[in-house]
Amino acid sequence: MSEPRLIFVISDATGETAEKVVRAALLQFTSVPVQLRMYTRVRLEAEMRSIVNRAKQMHALVVFTVVSTAHRELLRRLCDEENVDAVAVIGTLMAKLSSYLGTQPKGVPGLLHTIGDEYFRRVEAVEFTVRNDDGREPRNLPKADLVLVGISRTSKTPLSTFLAQKGLKVANVPLVLGIDPPTELFAIDQERIFGLTIKAESLLQIRQARLKHLGMPADTSYGQRDHITQEIAYAQSVFRQHPSWPVIDITGKAVEETAADILRIKKDRDQQRAAG
Repeated sequence: MSEPRLIFVISDATGETAEKVVRAALLQFTSVPVQLRMYTRVRLEAEMRSIVNRAKQMHALVVFTVVSTAHRELLRRLCDEENVDAVAVIGTLMAKLSSYLGTQPKGVPGLLHTIGDEYFRRVEAVEFTVRNDDGREPRNLPKADLVLVGISRTSKTPLSTFLAQKGLKVANVPLVLGIDPPTELFAIDQERIFGLTIKAESLLQIRQARLKHLGMPADTSYGQRDHITQEIAYAQSVFRQHPSWPVIDITGKAVEETAADILRIKKDRDQQRAAG
């Protein structure tokens, strides 16, 4: 088997963009063994000179993604001086976009990776929220950014999912008549906890519809007015014992509206903490 050809990938950020582009292109050349060497966060002239010299000695192709125009031109000049083959992955595109849009690029390394971090943060938040739905893992409550507390059918799950898509790790805990909430709920930062309530008449309609959908008898206590009234009263008693929990009435509100209320309160509290 022949020796692998070398490709040096140089980036002033993580190098993920160039690596993905090169690997995608190499799928068209599977008959030739290729080895990639990654050089990331390269922003000093001395580093660039050293890598280009190494590429010359090892007869490597240099592929680079450098957003700074000055650094990109420097790398191109160094490669020309050493007679090293080089390709700028985004240089031509950046120049064309700059001309077309009539403005200069920011020249900030790592912006694409920042977007990637945000994406993965949201994915992690959604995964956390799904795992911690309906009080499933009380031991994880300290890891939650927000905890929603309320009786059944007060939109805990859809609210949790909606907020998770904004990058917040959300757990929700059901309040069940006759059963104490998990002790872990009272051991965490109480300002992360939000109570959810609803008018009895609205909850009655929601639960009756739920029972019908499930094919269950309408006279089940879950859908009875007296039982619902008791549940709401129990929840209100829990909320009164914890005045730091904002209590939000979800009656007639879309999930987006309730989420906006929660986020506004959270933002106000975060700002107060930062100022204090």
